[in-house]
Amino acid sequence: MDTGFPIGTCANAKEAEHIPIYSIGICSSEGPLPTRICVAQIGAAHGIRGEVKLHSFTADPAAVADYGVLESEDGTLHFEIEALRHAKGHMVAQLSGVRDRAAAARLTNVRLYVPRERLPPAAPEEFYHADLIGLRAEDRHGTEIGTIVGIHDFGAGDLLELRPRGRTGTVLMPFTAVSVPVVDIAGGRIVIEPPQDWLEPANDRKPDR
Repeated sequence: MDTGFPIGTCANAKEAEHIPIYSIGICSSEGPLPTRICVAQIGAAHGIRGEVKLHSFTADPAAVADYGVLESEDGTLHFEIEALRHAKGHMVAQLSGVRDRAAAARLTNVRLYVPRERLPPAAPEEFYHADLIGLRAEDRHGTEIGTIVGIHDFGAGDLLELRPRGRTGTVLMPFTAVSVPVVDIAGGRIVIEPPQDWLEPANDRKPDR
């Protein structure tokens, strides 16, 4: 079955720094190794017949319809996708039980999940985003640096959002084999190789001359 999620060639520490370690899926519900995976988010109502804009998180946006019943994050809402079509920048979906614009509008921003067992296991060196969020980040000596709180892609590849230990802000780093040589999902950790001054607070850095 075509999973709809992107599958790429794995990278290793000997490869160039720009080669990514691939990650799949984008949102989670219950920390590391969640029992559900987020596959879409409902946008605004579309038209007057209950259709909604749908932001699919699968590589093939239409594949979101292949996973059967979708449920909301709190588990109280359940939908089947009865019809799905492409639109500019999103999909347009007819969800079961949603028959007018008012009902569709009430669903704006609802995230849709499927049980993890409906999805195939990630291949070696590939990871669901949901499994990465919450992992402890360590340096090569085992010292805890922070926690992964998000995964982002602004067009140039995946970035890890890390909250450094003891700090309130977050920092971004590329999710590459050189920057992240070890991903240990079972152990709840990753090993990172940040630049020497990467984690210094901004007011501690020496000004450029």
